[in-house]
Amino acid sequence: MAEGLFGRFGGRTQEKTFPVSKSDEEWRRQLTPEQYQVLRRHGTERAGSSPLDKEYGAGIYHCRGCGQPLFASAAKFNSGTGWPSFWAPIEEAIETDIDRSFFMTRTEVHCRRCGGHLGHVFEDGPEPSGLRYCMNGAALDFHGAEASRETPAGETQP
Repeated sequence: MAEGLFGRFGGRTQEKTFPVSKSDEEWRRQLTPEQYQVLRRHGTERAGSSPLDKEYGAGIYHCRGCGQPLFASAAKFNSGTGWPSFWAPIEEAIETDIDRSFFMTRTEVHCRRCGGHLGHVFEDGPEPSGLRYCMNGAALDFHGAEASRETPAGETQP
């Protein structure tokens, strides 16, 4: 799991307060070591290691940290990257920050409710958004066949 060979040089420095807030010890008790590393320490799981990459059933992907619905299965696609990928999140489910770790600039995606690191968004996805939300499976909890009125951002429900 990548943690940042030299730490998060120039990375996120903001200390925002989120609606779901827990102590470091509470997060460690709730999450597996891998989930903690990804969600709370901005780690990245190894490509192809998550079974959620190949999950294409109907349902909703939730934040593993707080349960916030994040992505509808209707927005999932096979990016070939080895990580679960979506063309849009559920409206108002995520927030983004600039990530300057690893000597590059990327757009980090985190849960709007608990601040958990989910992955990054890139501008090489399919239509209709042209975006690829490349998420760590360790940060997600798939609820198969969950009925929801939530839709990907920019899409209306029939």
